[in-house]
Amino acid sequence: MVTIRLARHGAKRAPFYRLVATDSRKPRDGRFLEIVGHYNPISTDKQLVVKNDRVQYWLDHGAQPSEAVARLLKRNALATPAE
Repeated sequence: MVTIRLARHGAKRAPFYRLVATDSRKPRDGRFLEIVGHYNPISTDKQLVVKNDRVQYWLDHGAQPSEAVARLLKRNALATPAE
């Protein structure tokens, strides 16, 4: 099953996250299928950059967003699939 979730990068106490489409059996920071955006919670405006067309592609093909990604996508006004 494909999931869209956050992969942590950055230094200790200075994280940033990539939104990745990945196989749900892979580790958090492991191999992924595609990077579909990034999120920086440390910046003052909590910078979120999303490739909306690629996220929609993966959602249309059955990918399930994690809870955190679903909140970020909702904040970015991208619809998530109904459960």
